[in-house]
Amino acid sequence: MQVPFSPPSITDVEIAEVLDTLSSGWITTGPKTRVFEQAFCERVGAKAAVAVNSCTAALALALKLHEIGPGDEVITTTLTFTSTVNVIEHTGARPVLVDVCPDTLNIDPEQVERSITCRTKAVIAVHYAGHPADIPALQAICDSHGLKLIEDAAHALPAAIGGRTIGGTGNLTTFSFYATKNLATGEGGMLTGPPELLERARTLSLHGMSRNAWNRYGANGDWFYDVLEPGFKYNMSDLQAALGVAQLKRLDDLQARRAEIYNRYNNVFARVDGVQTPVLRLGCDHAHHLYVLRMQDHNDRDELVNRLREYSVSTSVHFIPVHIHKYYRDRYGYSQNDFPVAFDSYQRMVSLPLSPALTDDQVTYVADKVACVIAGARKAAA
Repeated sequence: MQVPFSPPSITDVEIAEVLDTLSSGWITTGPKTRVFEQAFCERVGAKAAVAVNSCTAALALALKLHEIGPGDEVITTTLTFTSTVNVIEHTGARPVLVDVCPDTLNIDPEQVERSITCRTKAVIAVHYAGHPADIPALQAICDSHGLKLIEDAAHALPAAIGGRTIGGTGNLTTFSFYATKNLATGEGGMLTGPPELLERARTLSLHGMSRNAWNRYGANGDWFYDVLEPGFKYNMSDLQAALGVAQLKRLDDLQARRAEIYNRYNNVFARVDGVQTPVLRLGCDHAHHLYVLRMQDHNDRDELVNRLREYSVSTSVHFIPVHIHKYYRDRYGYSQNDFPVAFDSYQRMVSLPLSPALTDDQVTYVADKVACVIAGARKAAA
């Protein structure tokens, strides 16, 4: 049986929205993008949102809006995709990496506080695998030191902490709609936050042109525009937004299926020796974006990945810590064990297939094969 890692769930609802956009004659940034932004705001409880072409673009805008630049430091986790740190590097600021909590693998607030210097200007909290980071603790630290808190919520739609949905905290928060994400538009992202900051983000996201630029080709548009500041080409198209509108309508059902698969994995692996299943802290709602299993040691992980490949089960590892990538290792002089929790977890972790598009038979097949491989490894080692 072939089991892909994270196939998108596309139905007639998505197809109808895309066809509607195609028949409208408007396929770049336009009215459908505005509809998506408004619906997204309502879903996460945000006051404003700007749709962009990636979560990376949203992160770059967030740093720009907070005037991060050369001489500044931005603290973030080493256990994230490189884009979180690349955007800091692009501003000329220094990314300051810290370790993660052993249970959730989210950024460790105590490590954050110990890493603050007179140059620290912001903290980027990554909501790892769908479990929200400890925003109350991080917010208190940032407030006490006069720092900006930015939330990388690429994994976290629609996670919540303390009853508050991620994206509605008031911080600049970035989302990803990449093909494997909980809401998928192929490529795409969203930035939420205070309306006064998001107005500037909207301008920056399309070359820095004045606000009426997006509809200058419409029946009531105006050919004239002004460039208010040097901006970027970060805008989302209406074709992408059409997928987003449809997926947002289905989000509750998509999430229910994700949770069902997640719980089925948990029920199987709770009875398997030598593995560590994901945790859920009290007061948190998990987005169930990734199912990350941690083995007893890295040899077990490598064996599991190789054997599952033989069984046609696709897996991944989230993530190779940033500090062991060549660029960051060489530039900042990191060694593997500088962040022991992240590095140890990386050596033992594997992400299993998780998507609403997976069938019950596929989920059962994955769980059975994982359990069999682990049991075989235990028997061989005995």
